[in-house]
Amino acid sequence: MFRRQADPYRDLAVIDSRAPRFNQAVVGLVALLAVTTGLWPLLALLALQLWVGLALGRRWCLPCVAYFEWVQPRLGEGPLEDSRPPRFANVLGAVFLTVATAAHLAGVPRLGSALGLTVASLALLASATGLCAGCHVYRLLARVRGIRTRLLERVDLQELGIEPGPGLVVQFTHPLCADCQALSRRLSDEGRRVVLIDVSRRPDLARRYGVAVVPLAYAIGDDGRIAGPVRG
Repeated sequence: MFRRQADPYRDLAVIDSRAPRFNQAVVGLVALLAVTTGLWPLLALLALQLWVGLALGRRWCLPCVAYFEWVQPRLGEGPLEDSRPPRFANVLGAVFLTVATAAHLAGVPRLGSALGLTVASLALLASATGLCAGCHVYRLLARVRGIRTRLLERVDLQELGIEPGPGLVVQFTHPLCADCQALSRRLSDEGRRVVLIDVSRRPDLARRYGVAVVPLAYAIGDDGRIAGPVRG
């Protein structure tokens, strides 16, 4: 019997990594069809579908439902990842498609087609290779926000109940995140003392330390000062 680690409609902090790629394939193919055939209203339908799914949840995202109900039970659940980067990518796609639709309505079809082709190209690239441009933009912005707000210079070891010592790493994680589990195993194998902070149980700490994406790990000095990020 097929079993999931994460309920796709309730465990919204994570998502099966194959689901965004399936959604990107649908968006890319439909956008490409719209541009090559001149059926630009398809761009409007794509934009509407993305906005509805973002506003009302995955049950209202038709490609998401198709994946979770038909594809996933047959292929099995893929690795789980932080759902925020692909969600941000969907926001960018919806914005581009909305502007493309507005351009066609305003009588500027070349601009509309160019924007539609951009969405199609990036979505199909992400679907085929896993290289999600919108996800990378999200992570870049997350790092910029963390640097600007200076939230990641020090952690309060006493508040977290952590004893200082050599090789200490504090990792912000989620119990259903496959990348988080892989990172913590690797750090443990390297002989580091890993302290896990579950952002689903301690969202207050995630907000306080500016954790915008998991996994996120930092080497910590004896005084709680962050020595540097630990790469996954």
